[in-house]
Amino acid sequence: MTDALDLDLSPVIAEQPDPLLFATVSGAHLYGFPSRDSDVDLRGVHLLPAADLVGLREPDETRSRMWVRDGVEMDLVTHDLRKFVRLMLRPNGYVLEQLLSPLVVHTTDVHRELAALAPGVLTSHHAHHYRGFARTQWRLFERTGGLKPLLYTFRVLLTGIHLMRSGEVQPHLPTLAGEVGAAPDHLPELIAAKAAREHGDADVNPTRVRADVERLHGVLDEAQAASALPGAPTAYEALHDLVVRTRLER
Repeated sequence: MTDALDLDLSPVIAEQPDPLLFATVSGAHLYGFPSRDSDVDLRGVHLLPAADLVGLREPDETRSRMWVRDGVEMDLVTHDLRKFVRLMLRPNGYVLEQLLSPLVVHTTDVHRELAALAPGVLTSHHAHHYRGFARTQWRLFERTGGLKPLLYTFRVLLTGIHLMRSGEVQPHLPTLAGEVGAAPDHLPELIAAKAAREHGDADVNPTRVRADVERLHGVLDEAQAASALPGAPTAYEALHDLVVRTRLER
């Protein structure tokens, strides 16, 4: 398997039409269950010129590109800084996982400032994000029997539980399996199976995994009810100032 961090991605960064403020690896590599044929999900933030935001044309706030590099399928999605910050201010765990990913391809001072402000956008309502994501993936598993959506279901429920309890965004499933006491004891077997193949059916007892998922939903509900996280973001003004300052400086 080609390691995402072994690839020289500097040409990808250099060829972007507008400056990238950060780019990180997300997806299965971040979640701790990449397989030999997993693609590399790159996520980040670009910075549009101020003129693009004040004129008549619709700004290119989200850009996506897929291609193959050194035999590996690459998927790059970036948002303009303002859009990304607006997503941060919603109960959207997905963008926070991208921002805080330890698999950093490109970084800047603005990236580090955003990461430092991330605790100020965490709320107890982020449980809704993970709960909804889990239900979507569980329905996909019920329809297809696939191993990947089952692992995603467990991953997002455990991430949500951990966040509600600790105030920390932790998307890495092997770490969660060891740190969250409610984690099913058969997770390591499922992770190992996913490492062997990207696609395929989950060789599991449906009754058992359904009971595990229902139990984890209950644990997430309890963790949210007991969470010390606030009900609304506290970093709005600081993020506003960062967006304005960054835009005017470029």
